[in-house]
Amino acid sequence: MNQPNLIILVLFYSRHGATRKLAELIAQGVESVPGCDARLRTVPAVSTVTEATEPDVPADGAPYVELDDLAECAGLAVGSPTRFGNMAAAMKYFWDGTAAQWLSGTLAGKPACVFTSTGSLHGGQESTLLSMMIPLFHHGLMVLGLPYTNPELMTTSSGGTPYGASHWSGLDGKKTITEDEKRLAIALGRRLAETAVKLRAVA
Repeated sequence: MNQPNLIILVLFYSRHGATRKLAELIAQGVESVPGCDARLRTVPAVSTVTEATEPDVPADGAPYVELDDLAECAGLAVGSPTRFGNMAAAMKYFWDGTAAQWLSGTLAGKPACVFTSTGSLHGGQESTLLSMMIPLFHHGLMVLGLPYTNPELMTTSSGGTPYGASHWSGLDGKKTITEDEKRLAIALGRRLAETAVKLRAVA
C-alpha cells in the first residue's frame, strides 16, 4: 500500500516579493524529492493600529497559514525578510499565537529550516536566521542548516549561509537571485524533504 505524500510547509512573509521568490525555490527543492509535496503559505501583515487592515484572503499568491497546516506538515521551512537583524513582526506575531501547539507538541520531532532576504548585503541575514530558529527550538523542531558540502557557500558573493538560505535583494528589492543563492535555496528545500522522508522511514 502506497503511503501518501509528505506535506512540507513552506511558511513565509514577504513585503516586496524577494522572500517569496526564495520560498518558491525552496518548494522546488522539496518537490524534487519523491514522495514530498510543498505547501506554500504566508502570514498577513501586522497593523500599527488595532483595526484589521488585511483581507481575510490574500488578493494573490499563497494563502494565509492556518494552525492545521502545522499539524499536517512533516517538515517546515520558515522565511522572513530582515527587520533590523530580526524576523519581521508579521512572522513573530504568528509564532506568538502558537502556544496551544507548543503545549501539545504538535511540531516536536519534525525537521525545519529557515531563510531570509535583506536589502543590504550586511543587513543582518545571519542574525535574522538565528532569530527565526528560536521559536522552532521551543516547539521541539529539529533545525537544519546548509553543510559546506554545498560548494556555493564558498563561492557566493551575495546571499547564502550555513544557517539557511538567503538573498541580497537590494534596497529596492529588485536584485535578481544569483545562481549561487538559487542553488542553495533549492538544496535547502531538498535537504529538508529528504530528512522528512528518512524520519518517516524509521518512525
